[in-house]
Amino acid sequence: MGGGKVREAEERTDMKIRHGALGSVCRAGAGLIAAALLLLCGGAAGAETRVLTLEQALAIAAEKNRDIEKARAYIAWARGRYVEERAAAFPQLTASATLGRDRDESQKIYGPLMTATTDRRSAQVVVTQPLFTWGQVSAAIRAATVGLQSADEQLRVFRQAASRDVSAAFTDVLLARELHSLARHSLEQRKRHRDEARRKFQAGVATDYDVLAAEVSVENALPETIRTENQIRTARERLRFLLAMESGEVDAAGTLAAEFTPVRSYEEAFALARARRPDLADLRHRVGVARELVVLADAQDKPRIDLRGSYGWNYLEQPNLYADGPSWGVGIQLSYPFFDGLRTRGRVAQAKSDLKRVEIDAAKQIDAIALETREAVNNLGEAELIVRSLSGTVGQAERLLAMAEQGYELGVKTRLEVEDAELNLRQARGSLSRSRRDYIVARVNLDWVMGILGEEPR
Repeated sequence: MGGGKVREAEERTDMKIRHGALGSVCRAGAGLIAAALLLLCGGAAGAETRVLTLEQALAIAAEKNRDIEKARAYIAWARGRYVEERAAAFPQLTASATLGRDRDESQKIYGPLMTATTDRRSAQVVVTQPLFTWGQVSAAIRAATVGLQSADEQLRVFRQAASRDVSAAFTDVLLARELHSLARHSLEQRKRHRDEARRKFQAGVATDYDVLAAEVSVENALPETIRTENQIRTARERLRFLLAMESGEVDAAGTLAAEFTPVRSYEEAFALARARRPDLADLRHRVGVARELVVLADAQDKPRIDLRGSYGWNYLEQPNLYADGPSWGVGIQLSYPFFDGLRTRGRVAQAKSDLKRVEIDAAKQIDAIALETREAVNNLGEAELIVRSLSGTVGQAERLLAMAEQGYELGVKTRLEVEDAELNLRQARGSLSRSRRDYIVARVNLDWVMGILGEEPR
């Protein structure tokens, strides 16, 4: 009797295990179907995906990046301003024509004919040439010239910033792909452990607890796979945004492997940054413009000499009388606004204040660049040391996992030890991938800080 109850309990336990295994198989089948659908969808989308190398991505960014296009538009504006200011040094030609009729009754004191209606017609060309402007014209031209140089430096600023951002986004795509590969590899390992647990259970050397634990481990690995897949999509979308590609998809081709380069000292990097940073050069040009504006404002209440000349034709007609003929005139005009209500003094004070603020901004920027340079040099050195230290850790973790899996198959290792080895390997590989990404980005950032990113050495 007791033996029958024991057999009945064993049959019920065996039935539960079969149902659990069947449910696991169903879930696994559903997961495979979903994965297949994702692959199909990814394949359909991949038909329009443009795979780029880093050099190709940088070339597209240099051509289509929105900030770079804005900087080019500003250069066009600066050139127009230069042409506008330079025009003040050239002769100004004006053509005018007049057609009119007038009558003045007050002129009758000179006789009846003087009150007659007079028709007037005239045409003339007037030329004005500045001879002496107390430095106004030359200062305006110099300011416009320096402003054009400032616009060129701003274009360099946006080009280097776009190169830095695109390089980081490109590297993020490669990192997300590697993390996704690690997550999928971890999932496949856990599936193999689950299958091994099922085989051991059928052979009677494992319990239903081991099977259930393996199934839970597989389910726990799925979210990381989904999360890293979404990170790939996000990183690719950010890269597409920086490249200003309005349609289609973009992907990155390459690896995170990078050769180590000698790290510059802080003194060398800072000296190079002071000489090559485009934003600092832009501020120096702005200081030059502000100085010329002081000269321009100070000349507003000073004497000015202009050459004026005109040539034209006049026609006058009254009742029974008319006459016409050429007319011309030439002369030198002196103007001296010796008192304008202190308006010029106020403009000079404003211009000097603007000059002082720009000089302070330049000094602040040098201090900021000094800090950025020190941080960039330290970050690059730190990233290199981390990559070197983690490179050997991955090999040790791989060996440790292989030993744990073999021991588990022989029954001398527990599942917990295998999972610990898997976790250590996954963390080591993920940390190595992130450290390689950090090293590449740190190297790009140091070049940007020094103002040499994407430019030929001088």
